[in-house]
Amino acid sequence: MTSESSSQSVQSDLGVAAERLPRHIAVIMDGNGRWAQRQGLPRVEGHRRGVTSVRRTTEECARLGIEQLTLYCLSSENWKRPQYELDFLMHLLEQYMIEERSTIMANNIQVRIIGRRDGIPEQVQHEMDRTIELSAANTGTTLCLAINYGGRGEMVDAVRKMASAAVAGTLEPAKITEDDIAAHLYTAGMPDPDLLIRTAGEMRISNFLLWQISYAELWVTQQCWPEFCEETLHQAIRDFAGRDRRFGGLKVDSAEGAT
Repeated sequence: MTSESSSQSVQSDLGVAAERLPRHIAVIMDGNGRWAQRQGLPRVEGHRRGVTSVRRTTEECARLGIEQLTLYCLSSENWKRPQYELDFLMHLLEQYMIEERSTIMANNIQVRIIGRRDGIPEQVQHEMDRTIELSAANTGTTLCLAINYGGRGEMVDAVRKMASAAVAGTLEPAKITEDDIAAHLYTAGMPDPDLLIRTAGEMRISNFLLWQISYAELWVTQQCWPEFCEETLHQAIRDFAGRDRRFGGLKVDSAEGAT
């Protein structure tokens, strides 16, 4: 499919012009355990079903030509959960890295991972690195997985790197800019999210991409993550496309002046 026909397909599916699509969508995938409990299932089954939502959301973003999709998979605070649930999550992550490679490659998706490696089993890290390596040359949607990630921790790590550079004499503190800080974050080189989606109706950002979402549009659905589907994604994108993003400025109306 040519880029022109792909653009026309997007407009046909969504009623949204290609230039109005978000460049980068970030998702806080919430409600796996609650969904499972409502179905009378163990909490871990919600995490298993959540993988299906990851697959269909990733594939749809690739089809729509979204430049980047970032998914909040495991927060640095999630280590407080019961050990059996953490063990299952690690198993699920390893399984995902192996079993989804064919889907990732078929959709020309490049995988990147942000967060700290502490606490993640070596075998899981090995499969993560293998998937990153295999998909490195892909040129389609970037799938960024936030694993053992916390926004404050990311800032701490960035400050440490910058402090070391200052001590070494390669960074002058008085001349540090926002671009310098961004360059030392885990997300260096990535575009900031345009649209932040949260499932399960929670109205908070939970230590996710604190620096990067300064001007992201927020969109919350009552659906739990295992229920999240292509049509829900489409609705979020349509709502995003209809918003007036001012980035702290004013919209100027030639007849009435700034509004």
